[in-house]
Amino acid sequence: MRVAAIDCGTNSIRLLIADVKGKDGHLELKDRVREMRIVRLGQGVDATGWLAEAALERTFAAAEEYARLITKHKVDAVRFVATSATRDAGNRQVFVDGIRSRLGVTPEVVSGDEEAALSFRGALNAAAGLTPDDRVLVVDLGGGSTECVLGSPDHVIAARSVDVGCVRMTERHLGSNPPTEEQQRLVLRDVDEAMDTVARTVPLELTTRLVGVAGTVTTVSAMAMGLSRYDEDRINGSVLGSDVVIRACRDLTGMTREERAELGFMHEGRVDVIGAGALVWRRIIERVSDATNGRVSTVTASEHDILDGIALSLAA
Repeated sequence: MRVAAIDCGTNSIRLLIADVKGKDGHLELKDRVREMRIVRLGQGVDATGWLAEAALERTFAAAEEYARLITKHKVDAVRFVATSATRDAGNRQVFVDGIRSRLGVTPEVVSGDEEAALSFRGALNAAAGLTPDDRVLVVDLGGGSTECVLGSPDHVIAARSVDVGCVRMTERHLGSNPPTEEQQRLVLRDVDEAMDTVARTVPLELTTRLVGVAGTVTTVSAMAMGLSRYDEDRINGSVLGSDVVIRACRDLTGMTREERAELGFMHEGRVDVIGAGALVWRRIIERVSDATNGRVSTVTASEHDILDGIALSLAA
């Protein structure tokens, strides 16, 4: 079965076309196409509650491109999932109608809990050596929201979505690159409040493995690994000490826009928002370490995330 999964978030829209194969009750994906476009659909949504016309135009242009790829690869089934920005928007029907007319499918504006479950399923592909006793905390750090989901290798235990993300925090608090100490304090305050909310639903103290997904996490990992260019194969499944990742977060937050743009692994669409993203990721790592009394001292980065979960859900 050949499937197409589309994940439309606050910052990017991504496409995965893959062949799904099953063996012994286990589904596996063989990638045919992976594409990503930074469209910043959530531009201004936190302040206005509406999707901007320019943001919609960028997103629709990417959708038309993806429609051509889906036709070319003779896909059997398509699922389009939209997340934080469209959950918040008062004019989301304009978005829904525009996507339907271009792709022939209705975008599903999923809840934060479903988003978390899809991310968890996709992310586990990168966590090697798991045992039935492991409790994996998957953190999907997006543009508008962050999903925290705890589970064992075969089921989800608890999940919570909170409205902190690299775009939302940049637009809400950061007026300069690098951000001032006061701007950073405001972001960290919001993340602490969000993690307090997460902890009321998700027993963080049970965590044995921390896995991070999405562009902020993988970009920070590239920084921590000292990569000269973005290398998916090296980043996916990489396990780094929490102290090393936190240091990379601090370094990225402290850079000017020009310094970030010169980094060989940095996507141009992340230059303006990676400072806030790194602040969010740093604080989450610190909170997980505190909750587990330092027992969780490493971070695994995954290139597999909600996009893979969407594709697998089509074949399930």
